[in-house]
Amino acid sequence: MADRDALTARSLLASLDPEYVELGFLGPEFTDGPLHWPGYGDARARARARTGERESVVCATARVAHDGKSSCPAPEAVVIAFEFGFLGGSLGEATGDRIEAAYAHARTRRLPVVSLVATGGSRMQEGMRALSQLQRVARQTVLTRRAGLPQIAVVRDPTTGGGWATLAAGADVVLALPGAQVGFAGSRVRPAGAEPYAYTAEGQYAAGHLDALTGPAELPGALGRWLTLLATPPAPARPADPPHALAPGPLPADGGEAVRRSRAPGRPRADAYLDAYFAWREEIRGDRTGATDPGLRCGFGHRDGRTIAYAAQCGTATRPAGFRTAARLVRTADRLGIPVLTLIDTPGAANDAAAEEGGAGPAIADLFAAVAEAEVPVTSLLIGEGGSGGALALAAPGRLWTTPDSYFSVIAPELAAAILKRPPDEVPATADALRLRPQDAVELGVARGVVPGGA
Repeated sequence: MADRDALTARSLLASLDPEYVELGFLGPEFTDGPLHWPGYGDARARARARTGERESVVCATARVAHDGKSSCPAPEAVVIAFEFGFLGGSLGEATGDRIEAAYAHARTRRLPVVSLVATGGSRMQEGMRALSQLQRVARQTVLTRRAGLPQIAVVRDPTTGGGWATLAAGADVVLALPGAQVGFAGSRVRPAGAEPYAYTAEGQYAAGHLDALTGPAELPGALGRWLTLLATPPAPARPADPPHALAPGPLPADGGEAVRRSRAPGRPRADAYLDAYFAWREEIRGDRTGATDPGLRCGFGHRDGRTIAYAAQCGTATRPAGFRTAARLVRTADRLGIPVLTLIDTPGAANDAAAEEGGAGPAIADLFAAVAEAEVPVTSLLIGEGGSGGALALAAPGRLWTTPDSYFSVIAPELAAAILKRPPDEVPATADALRLRPQDAVELGVARGVVPGGA
């Protein structure tokens, strides 16, 4: 972790944009606060002398340059930077005033909000007046979400208490500096014997609560890329074109061939399609409830000068965390007016005991709902196996295409044969009876067409 002195609010702002423009929120001078806490006014005066700040946040507008992956101009954002040297970056009433005013400015100017968070939580010397600032912050994030503006948080060292549970964890995209202390409980109030790793950025990343770990030197470029991707696009959103097939060829002659081709080890998978489709992309990670699914890629990519969101299965059985992450992606894209591309490739939803305990049914139901209620266009391409509801949950009704090396079925032919008490040698005939070939999906009205090969 970089030295905290090198990560002051103003040094971070300057690293994003040396010509940032501070938003001028002076507010009243505090003495001993609403509780008349002895020495609070003196502590504030010392903090001001030490840091040069009047409060624990510095708010500004800045143009955050990306790192050359895009030819787009540097996007402008409202940046809320915490100064940990001012009373531990704690949230008091004046902090809430500044954050509220910064968010209002962002909505007026239609700008995204970036929060550079480093805080120990609510300010004890102001008691419940300080704690109630979390409700003000939550209200501002909700209003900004409703306005269709993106919110990005950068978790610094430390980020604990209400600052983590509002501004940081509630953002659309959450980045973190490696080695940062991150958790609702600060180091002095945790249970005895608590595992320290759980309270680190690395632990939170592993649990699916953070989207990426980004070092201080890489932070400006990463933020510039994310802002370029998530800046509010013009409405209405134009549908994404389905990718071309990466392994074009003749259509399968029968169901057995369709299944074999979809399961071939050398068949192109999601990463190959995403790399061919996008000029560059950034991923989100995790379901925000404590789990991840490495078999499902979600994120936003840049193609032909515009942003397209994507959720792509990677050929494995999709776990509950994967469905929940995909639902988060679809809803975020819908709120920001960004079209969605889904790539379908799964033998089905994971059905082991852990998946059932993890809420497979509710997670699939939520993804079905997210796709159904999306107002932005969703485009889907079946690139491999399309196994039952675990595949269908990611398919856009009326905007599904297939590749020649894919199949779509209500159930895998082996399982269908087992349910029907047919011997193994009848699996090919069962596959034919299911009409699961890509051309069958078109003839049955499930898919719009088989995509051609090409760049």
